[in-house]
Amino acid sequence: MNKKVFFALAVLVLVALACSFTTVNTPTASGGGNGQQILFQDDFTNVNSGWDHSATQNGTADYANGGYEIHITATSLSMWANSSKEFQNDVRIEVDATKTGGPDDNAFGMQCRYQDVDNYYYFYISSDGYVGIGVNNAGTKTIISSSDGNLTSDSSINQGAATNHLRVDCIGNTLTLFVNGTQVATATDSTFTGGDVGLMARTYSVGGTDIMFHNFFVYKP
Repeated sequence: MNKKVFFALAVLVLVALACSFTTVNTPTASGGGNGQQILFQDDFTNVNSGWDHSATQNGTADYANGGYEIHITATSLSMWANSSKEFQNDVRIEVDATKTGGPDDNAFGMQCRYQDVDNYYYFYISSDGYVGIGVNNAGTKTIISSSDGNLTSDSSINQGAATNHLRVDCIGNTLTLFVNGTQVATATDSTFTGGDVGLMARTYSVGGTDIMFHNFFVYKP
């Protein structure tokens, strides 16, 4: 797999996804069954729970079939959706992500500390076994979990048309990605301290990436 540095994304998709970003609200905290404080949770059964409803000629990001689906038909494009919330402190985010279509040469995952279309952290895995943590700072995207700025391979990923449980910890200056209970990438960065959370996917040389997300949780670590 020829993994590229993540800054080669199309501006038109960034604009298309940004148009559906809605008014930011502060989430209501509650107690989690695992002892952690749940700041936000969504099973995506309520299609008005705050996530984006986006559709362009290049793909869609919307509620579907009891989950949240990002389907990208074009090549070399990135799409995402945000929860319309704001978290000013540290967060732990978890979700189940399933590849339901398209090539294994893809990328998908989550965002934290999302400010706007040009400023956020992102956490990716691919269906052919790669991982990475990146920062989009003023529109410049950089993988910060590896020395060469690329994704790295990891055997913890369930490859192909499979489900992976993703966990992201954004705690202080430390950013960590877990897949199926195993830590697979970490990075240190102090650019952002708070913001929204989100779901992401992208294509490379072949379009058709289709990812379904379920069981989204944001915890206070």
